[in-house]
Amino acid sequence: MSEPEPAPDHGSLRARARRVRALVRKEAHQIARDPSSLAIGIVLPLVLILLFGYGLSLDIQDARVAVVLDEPSPDAADLAAGFELSSWFDARLTTSMAEAKELILDHQVDAIVRIPQDFARRLSRGRAPVQLLVHGTDANKARIIHSYALGTVGRFLERRAGERKVQRAGAYVESRKWFNDANDSQYFLIPGLIVLVMTLVGALLTALVVAREWERGTIESLFVTPVQPGDILLGKTIPYFALGLVGLLLSILSARFLFHVPLRGSVALLVLVSMLYLLVALALGLLISSATRNQFLASQATLTSTFMPATLLSGFMFDIRSMPGPVQVITWIVPARYFVSLLQSLFLAGDLGSVLVPNAAVLAGMAALLLLLTRGVTRKKLA
Repeated sequence: MSEPEPAPDHGSLRARARRVRALVRKEAHQIARDPSSLAIGIVLPLVLILLFGYGLSLDIQDARVAVVLDEPSPDAADLAAGFELSSWFDARLTTSMAEAKELILDHQVDAIVRIPQDFARRLSRGRAPVQLLVHGTDANKARIIHSYALGTVGRFLERRAGERKVQRAGAYVESRKWFNDANDSQYFLIPGLIVLVMTLVGALLTALVVAREWERGTIESLFVTPVQPGDILLGKTIPYFALGLVGLLLSILSARFLFHVPLRGSVALLVLVSMLYLLVALALGLLISSATRNQFLASQATLTSTFMPATLLSGFMFDIRSMPGPVQVITWIVPARYFVSLLQSLFLAGDLGSVLVPNAAVLAGMAALLLLLTRGVTRKKLA
């Protein structure tokens, strides 16, 4: 009597790798056969970049400034009080330019107003400069802050003229924009568009993956195979992760060579944080897809929970500080908020650890949590 054949080792690392490779090939063939996936993953990102990059303009109303008072003379204190009491500004009074620079580098303030040490003496001679340093990553906000500063100095001069102490032309504003010397709004818009592209490719495509399997009835055929839930997730994630990296590459190349947006930070860090956000978007899309089992519901839930918040609540289109308090609280759970901050810093300011580390850590935590939740939901569905 012949010896019975040993049972196949479905749990070995080699067998699992073969299953994952087979699933990856299956999904890659599905992407190649489905023109809509290629359209969403490649064509639509380019359309978004072109339309939003050339056609979108913004108006910002909020402004936080650090007022540096080099010498607390009565005239300088009067002008500083004009900024503190103005409804246009949220002013923070400092006596150190170094402290003010740290605040603007950490993006805690949008501008620095410096009243020089000899302000009172120059004011008495009729020609006193007021230095304005603006965080220029958002060119529209920089222009608005400049006009607000002109208005505040103008009101100060009107008060002085009313007191018959100096003429109206006694002080003027010397302005300079940091991180955006070209004063180009595309410097602000294009990094935000990369967030929309990553959200679109990562969340919307994967949201349809598992739901499509349920609707077509092909998911049942996987139940009778030794494929594990983790294998399915890897097989679904890897092809779309690669497709998302293609969209990222197209976006970066468009930003640099089509719109000439500077990249002052590390390319490696830019790719790393983009991969973190892409993992968050992929995990969220798979979670929605596994929970709904319906492509229409999955697409609607994804648009509502990912794409719309990334557009409206991330700080890309509207400044978060100008939103109502409850809405500002909601933005803390929007992953795109952290990615927008990371991209704007890397493109326009450089490798600022105070911005990169906390935002990247939040994205990493979100990615881990969502992947664990997706793994749990998938296991329950396959049980």
